[in-house]
Amino acid sequence: MLIRKPDDIPALEITPKADYMNRRKFLAQAAAVGLTAGSALFSPRSAFAGTKLQAVKSPLTTTGEELTSYKDVTTFNNFYEFGTGKEEPAIYAQDLPTRPWTLRVEGKVKKPLTFDIDQLLKLRPLEDRVYRHRCVEAWSMVIPWIGYSLSELIKQCEPLSTAKYVQFLSWYDKRYIHWPGQTGIQWPYSEGLRMDEAMHPLTLLTFGLYGEVLPNQNGAPVRIVVPWKYGFKSAKSIVTMRFIDYMPPTTWNELAPTEYGFYSNVNPNVDHPRWSQKTERRIGQPFYAQRKTTLFLNGYADQVASLYTGMDLKRNF
Repeated sequence: MLIRKPDDIPALEITPKADYMNRRKFLAQAAAVGLTAGSALFSPRSAFAGTKLQAVKSPLTTTGEELTSYKDVTTFNNFYEFGTGKEEPAIYAQDLPTRPWTLRVEGKVKKPLTFDIDQLLKLRPLEDRVYRHRCVEAWSMVIPWIGYSLSELIKQCEPLSTAKYVQFLSWYDKRYIHWPGQTGIQWPYSEGLRMDEAMHPLTLLTFGLYGEVLPNQNGAPVRIVVPWKYGFKSAKSIVTMRFIDYMPPTTWNELAPTEYGFYSNVNPNVDHPRWSQKTERRIGQPFYAQRKTTLFLNGYADQVASLYTGMDLKRNF
């Protein structure tokens, strides 16, 4: 047996104390759905994951950074409907029924429409876009997403001039949800963007990653990705888009308004009340290379800073 000294072990390999204390409970729950913890880590795909998506390279992409591995992208997730631990969605999200699936567009639009997931996939050519993904918990990834600009879908529905915001509601079915009472969240999960944010070409209606359809734990079959905002703004498994004339209630802002603002733009100059946002930990990198300096607007300032001209981003965080 090889025994390593504590100072030889990278931080990412050290089991958090809370996870260690709950190990028996976690393994029992994994066994209950016919999986072991080990099999979940190496088999994180849904029935549709592995299905290839044809996509063209997009000019709206981040280049020059090492991609986070597929394994890390699909086994280190926040998806609170399926557990509060990073490893739990890869197990429990396999209950998420992704077919049939519809996305309803309603509210202040000329054309309220309901799209089947396959209609959405064929609406326009899919693009391969590599984006930085930054979590408010101060970790980050670089992910090759597959999708197209959300604005392409919005244009189909012709929003009225009175539509100022877009609200996204995620799938919710209490028959499939694991431990919803642990989170204190009022379901379904709600997020929102201002109209100009939603219409920005970087805002991605997302169907896949690494050239394949989204695994369930990553928000299958359709989600939003807003690369200059913290990850929780990118609603997963969306079933409703609602165009409204007021700032919508959003899940984390309602749960902890002093910690999660409506805008939630990546800003190293505005700390979370409980930790600094000046640096981030890049998941999957060697221990010595994990710590990165957080970039303003996650490195997308040249493209999106004009959206916030005249705003106090310390107040509107």
